[in-house]
Amino acid sequence: MRGATRDTALTGIGVAGCGRMGAPMLAALRAAGIDARGFDVRSPSEFGALAPAMTDDRVEFAHGLHSLITVVRDIPQTEDVLFGAQNFLAAPGLARVILCSTLSPRYVRALRARVPDHITLIDAPMSGARIAAQEARLSFMLGGDAADLDAAQPLFDAMGAHFHRMGGYGAGMQAKVLNNLLAAANTAMTRLVLDWADAAGVDEDKLLALIDTSSGQNWFASGFDRIEFARDGWGPDNTIGILTKDVDSALDAAPDGADTTLPDTIKAAIRALTPRR
Repeated sequence: MRGATRDTALTGIGVAGCGRMGAPMLAALRAAGIDARGFDVRSPSEFGALAPAMTDDRVEFAHGLHSLITVVRDIPQTEDVLFGAQNFLAAPGLARVILCSTLSPRYVRALRARVPDHITLIDAPMSGARIAAQEARLSFMLGGDAADLDAAQPLFDAMGAHFHRMGGYGAGMQAKVLNNLLAAANTAMTRLVLDWADAAGVDEDKLLALIDTSSGQNWFASGFDRIEFARDGWGPDNTIGILTKDVDSALDAAPDGADTTLPDTIKAAIRALTPRR
Protein backbone atom coordinates (compact mmCIF):
# COMPACT_ATOMS: atom_id res chain seq x y z
CA MET A 1 0.00 0.00 0.00
CA ARG A 2 1.43 3.40 -0.98
CA GLY A 3 2.16 6.06 1.62
CA ALA A 4 1.14 6.52 5.24
CA THR A 5 -1.22 4.29 7.21
CA ARG A 6 -3.31 5.06 10.24
CA ASP A 7 -0.87 3.12 12.45
CA THR A 8 1.95 5.53 11.64
CA ALA A 9 -0.10 8.71 11.31
CA LEU A 10 1.22 10.25 14.54
CA THR A 11 4.84 9.07 14.56
CA GLY A 12 7.94 10.67 13.10
CA ILE A 13 6.27 14.02 12.49
CA GLY A 14 8.53 16.87 11.39
CA VAL A 15 7.73 20.51 10.58
CA ALA A 16 10.21 22.18 8.24
CA GLY A 17 10.11 25.97 8.32
CA CYS A 18 9.25 27.18 11.81
CA GLY A 19 8.65 30.83 11.14
CA ARG A 20 5.58 32.96 11.70
CA MET A 21 3.20 30.11 10.86
CA GLY A 22 5.30 26.97 11.26
CA ALA A 23 6.34 27.59 14.87
CA PRO A 24 2.79 27.92 16.26
CA MET A 25 1.71 24.95 14.13
CA LEU A 26 4.49 22.87 15.71
CA ALA A 27 3.44 24.11 19.15
CA ALA A 28 -0.18 23.10 18.44
CA LEU A 29 0.87 19.58 17.40
CA ARG A 30 2.87 19.16 20.58
CA ALA A 31 0.08 20.58 22.72
CA ALA A 32 -2.17 17.89 21.26
CA GLY A 33 0.23 15.21 22.50
CA ILE A 34 1.91 14.59 19.14
CA ASP A 35 5.68 14.21 19.48
CA ALA A 36 6.48 16.49 16.55
CA ARG A 37 9.88 18.04 15.89
CA GLY A 38 10.83 21.22 14.05
CA PHE A 39 13.58 22.14 11.61
CA ASP A 40 14.68 25.65 10.78
CA VAL A 41 17.87 27.25 9.49
CA ARG A 42 17.87 29.44 12.62
CA SER A 43 19.37 28.24 15.87
CA PRO A 44 17.03 26.41 18.28
CA SER A 45 17.98 28.99 20.91
CA GLU A 46 15.82 31.51 19.05
CA PHE A 47 12.62 29.52 19.68
CA GLY A 48 12.13 29.99 23.41
CA ALA A 49 9.91 27.29 24.89
CA LEU A 50 9.96 25.38 21.59
CA ALA A 51 13.78 25.10 21.60
CA PRO A 52 13.89 21.51 22.92
CA ALA A 53 11.79 20.38 19.94
CA MET A 54 13.86 22.30 17.38
CA THR A 55 17.01 21.56 15.40
CA ASP A 56 19.01 23.22 12.65
CA ASP A 57 20.81 19.94 11.89
CA ARG A 58 19.34 18.33 8.78
CA VAL A 59 20.76 14.89 9.59
CA GLU A 60 19.25 14.93 13.08
CA PHE A 61 15.88 16.05 11.72
CA ALA A 62 15.85 13.41 8.98
CA HIS A 63 16.47 10.59 11.46
CA GLY A 64 13.18 8.77 12.05
CA LEU A 65 11.27 11.21 9.85
CA HIS A 66 8.04 9.64 8.61
CA SER A 67 5.79 12.62 7.83
CA LEU A 68 7.22 15.93 6.64
CA ILE A 69 5.09 19.07 6.96
CA THR A 70 6.57 21.93 4.95
CA VAL A 71 5.73 25.50 5.98
CA VAL A 72 8.46 27.39 4.15
CA ARG A 73 7.98 30.65 2.29
CA ASP A 74 8.10 29.86 -1.41
CA ILE A 75 9.13 27.52 -4.23
CA PRO A 76 12.92 28.02 -3.87
CA GLN A 77 12.73 27.17 -0.17
CA THR A 78 10.48 24.19 -0.94
CA GLU A 79 13.07 23.00 -3.44
CA ASP A 80 15.75 23.25 -0.74
CA VAL A 81 13.63 21.31 1.75
CA LEU A 82 12.74 18.51 -0.66
CA PHE A 83 15.63 18.22 -3.10
CA GLY A 84 18.39 20.73 -2.36
CA ALA A 85 20.19 21.96 0.75
CA GLN A 86 18.10 19.86 3.15
CA ASN A 87 17.04 17.09 0.72
CA PHE A 88 14.57 15.57 3.17
CA LEU A 89 13.09 13.42 0.43
CA ALA A 90 16.18 11.27 0.91
CA ALA A 91 15.23 10.50 4.53
CA PRO A 92 15.08 6.68 4.54
CA GLY A 93 11.79 6.37 6.41
CA LEU A 94 9.90 9.22 4.78
CA ALA A 95 6.41 8.13 3.74
CA ARG A 96 4.37 11.34 3.55
CA VAL A 97 4.86 14.98 2.58
CA ILE A 98 2.25 17.57 3.52
CA LEU A 99 2.70 20.87 1.67
CA CYS A 100 1.33 23.73 3.77
CA SER A 101 3.12 26.57 1.99
CA THR A 102 1.14 28.59 -0.55
CA LEU A 103 2.72 27.75 -3.90
CA SER A 104 1.86 27.76 -7.58
CA PRO A 105 -0.65 24.95 -8.26
CA ARG A 106 1.29 24.12 -11.43
CA TYR A 107 4.45 23.57 -9.40
CA VAL A 108 2.59 21.49 -6.81
CA ARG A 109 1.02 19.21 -9.39
CA ALA A 110 4.38 18.74 -11.13
CA LEU A 111 5.92 17.49 -7.88
CA ARG A 112 4.05 14.21 -8.21
CA ALA A 113 6.31 13.18 -11.10
CA ARG A 114 9.42 14.18 -9.14
CA VAL A 115 8.62 12.52 -5.81
CA PRO A 116 8.94 8.72 -5.50
CA ASP A 117 5.63 6.90 -5.78
CA HIS A 118 5.90 5.33 -2.32
CA ILE A 119 5.70 8.81 -0.72
CA THR A 120 2.20 10.17 -0.21
CA LEU A 121 1.72 13.78 -1.28
CA ILE A 122 -0.95 15.99 0.29
CA ASP A 123 -1.39 19.67 -0.42
CA ALA A 124 -2.73 21.38 2.68
CA PRO A 125 -2.31 25.15 2.49
CA MET A 126 -3.97 27.02 5.30
CA SER A 127 -5.63 30.34 6.02
CA GLY A 128 -6.14 32.43 9.13
CA ALA A 129 -2.81 34.24 9.68
CA ARG A 130 -0.56 33.77 12.69
CA ILE A 131 -3.33 34.42 15.22
CA ALA A 132 -5.28 31.39 13.97
CA ALA A 133 -2.13 29.24 14.03
CA GLN A 134 -1.48 30.29 17.63
CA GLU A 135 -5.06 29.43 18.59
CA ALA A 136 -5.05 26.14 16.60
CA ARG A 137 -8.01 27.21 14.48
CA LEU A 138 -6.51 27.36 11.01
CA SER A 139 -8.60 26.65 7.92
CA PHE A 140 -7.02 23.96 5.75
CA MET A 141 -7.70 23.50 2.05
CA LEU A 142 -6.90 19.85 1.38
CA GLY A 143 -6.00 18.00 -1.78
CA GLY A 144 -5.23 14.28 -1.96
CA ASP A 145 -6.64 10.77 -1.96
CA ALA A 146 -9.44 10.35 0.57
CA ALA A 147 -7.63 7.56 2.44
CA ASP A 148 -4.48 9.66 2.69
CA LEU A 149 -6.46 12.62 4.02
CA ASP A 150 -8.21 10.37 6.55
CA ALA A 151 -4.85 9.12 7.83
CA ALA A 152 -3.50 12.66 8.21
CA GLN A 153 -6.66 14.14 9.74
CA PRO A 154 -5.41 13.87 13.37
CA LEU A 155 -2.57 16.22 12.43
CA PHE A 156 -4.96 18.73 10.90
CA ASP A 157 -7.30 18.40 13.89
CA ALA A 158 -4.43 19.44 16.17
CA MET A 159 -3.67 22.58 14.17
CA GLY A 160 -6.97 23.71 12.75
CA ALA A 161 -10.71 24.11 13.10
CA HIS A 162 -11.96 24.07 9.50
CA PHE A 163 -11.10 21.44 6.90
CA HIS A 164 -12.12 21.75 3.27
CA ARG A 165 -11.47 18.71 1.10
CA MET A 166 -11.28 20.22 -2.34
CA GLY A 167 -10.50 17.12 -4.42
CA GLY A 168 -7.47 15.18 -5.57
CA TYR A 169 -3.86 16.16 -5.08
CA GLY A 170 -3.34 19.78 -6.19
CA ALA A 171 -6.94 20.87 -5.67
CA GLY A 172 -6.23 22.30 -2.24
CA MET A 173 -3.53 24.58 -3.59
CA GLN A 174 -5.71 25.70 -6.48
CA ALA A 175 -8.44 26.66 -4.01
CA LYS A 176 -5.94 28.39 -1.72
CA VAL A 177 -4.50 30.72 -4.35
CA LEU A 178 -8.02 31.72 -5.39
CA ASN A 179 -8.90 32.39 -1.75
CA ASN A 180 -5.71 34.42 -1.31
CA LEU A 181 -6.46 36.43 -4.42
CA LEU A 182 -9.64 37.57 -2.67
CA ALA A 183 -7.70 38.16 0.55
CA ALA A 184 -5.20 40.33 -1.33
CA ALA A 185 -8.04 42.34 -2.88
CA ASN A 186 -9.64 42.83 0.55
CA THR A 187 -6.30 43.88 2.03
CA ALA A 188 -5.56 46.43 -0.69
CA MET A 189 -9.04 47.94 -0.69
CA THR A 190 -9.45 48.02 3.09
CA ARG A 191 -6.15 49.83 3.49
CA LEU A 192 -7.15 52.33 0.78
CA VAL A 193 -10.53 52.90 2.47
CA LEU A 194 -8.83 53.55 5.82
CA ASP A 195 -6.44 56.04 4.23
CA TRP A 196 -9.35 57.86 2.62
CA ALA A 197 -11.18 57.82 5.96
CA ASP A 198 -8.17 59.48 7.59
CA ALA A 199 -8.27 62.23 4.99
CA ALA A 200 -11.99 62.73 5.66
CA GLY A 201 -11.56 62.76 9.44
CA VAL A 202 -13.50 59.51 10.00
CA ASP A 203 -12.43 57.57 13.10
CA GLU A 204 -10.72 54.27 12.25
CA ASP A 205 -12.28 52.22 15.05
CA LYS A 206 -15.78 53.45 14.28
CA LEU A 207 -15.39 52.75 10.58
CA LEU A 208 -14.03 49.24 11.16
CA ALA A 209 -16.95 48.51 13.49
CA LEU A 210 -19.33 49.70 10.79
CA ILE A 211 -17.67 47.59 8.10
CA ASP A 212 -17.84 44.50 10.31
CA THR A 213 -21.66 44.66 10.36
CA SER A 214 -22.27 46.06 6.90
CA SER A 215 -21.98 45.19 3.23
CA GLY A 216 -18.24 45.92 3.13
CA GLN A 217 -17.47 43.20 5.69
CA ASN A 218 -14.35 41.18 4.96
CA TRP A 219 -11.85 39.04 6.86
CA PHE A 220 -9.08 41.63 6.82
CA ALA A 221 -11.21 44.51 8.11
CA SER A 222 -12.97 42.38 10.71
CA GLY A 223 -9.66 41.08 12.04
CA PHE A 224 -7.72 44.32 11.68
CA ASP A 225 -6.78 44.59 15.36
CA ARG A 226 -5.74 40.93 15.60
CA ILE A 227 -3.95 40.31 12.30
CA GLU A 228 -0.29 40.93 13.03
CA PHE A 229 0.54 42.33 9.59
CA ALA A 230 -2.55 44.55 9.21
CA ARG A 231 -0.62 47.81 9.55
CA ASP A 232 2.57 46.75 7.75
CA GLY A 233 3.86 48.22 4.52
CA TRP A 234 5.15 46.04 1.72
CA GLY A 235 8.49 44.35 2.37
CA PRO A 236 10.20 41.53 0.48
CA ASP A 237 10.32 39.30 3.56
CA ASN A 238 7.11 40.17 5.42
CA THR A 239 3.54 38.91 5.15
CA ILE A 240 2.41 41.84 3.00
CA GLY A 241 5.21 40.89 0.62
CA ILE A 242 4.00 37.29 0.65
CA LEU A 243 0.61 38.50 -0.62
CA THR A 244 2.24 39.59 -3.87
CA LYS A 245 3.76 36.11 -4.18
CA ASP A 246 0.33 34.60 -3.61
CA VAL A 247 -1.20 36.76 -6.35
CA ASP A 248 1.58 35.57 -8.66
CA SER A 249 0.70 31.98 -7.76
CA ALA A 250 -2.93 32.62 -8.66
CA LEU A 251 -1.89 34.24 -11.93
CA ASP A 252 0.28 31.23 -12.75
CA ALA A 253 -2.84 29.06 -12.51
CA ALA A 254 -5.14 31.45 -14.41
CA PRO A 255 -7.20 29.91 -17.22
CA ASP A 256 -5.79 30.31 -20.71
CA GLY A 257 -6.82 33.66 -22.12
CA ALA A 258 -8.06 35.02 -18.78
CA ASP A 259 -8.16 38.79 -18.28
CA THR A 260 -5.59 39.42 -15.53
CA THR A 261 -6.00 43.20 -15.38
CA LEU A 262 -7.67 43.19 -11.96
CA PRO A 263 -5.21 40.76 -10.26
CA ASP A 264 -2.30 42.73 -11.72
CA THR A 265 -3.79 45.95 -10.32
CA ILE A 266 -4.28 44.34 -6.90
CA LYS A 267 -0.67 43.18 -6.87
CA ALA A 268 0.53 46.70 -7.69
CA ALA A 269 -1.65 48.15 -4.92
CA ILE A 270 -0.30 45.67 -2.37
CA ARG A 271 3.25 46.40 -3.41
CA ALA A 272 2.66 50.15 -2.92
CA LEU A 273 1.43 49.82 0.68
CA THR A 274 3.33 51.80 3.30
CA PRO A 275 3.12 51.26 7.08
CA ARG A 276 -0.07 52.45 8.75
CA ARG A 277 0.37 53.77 12.28
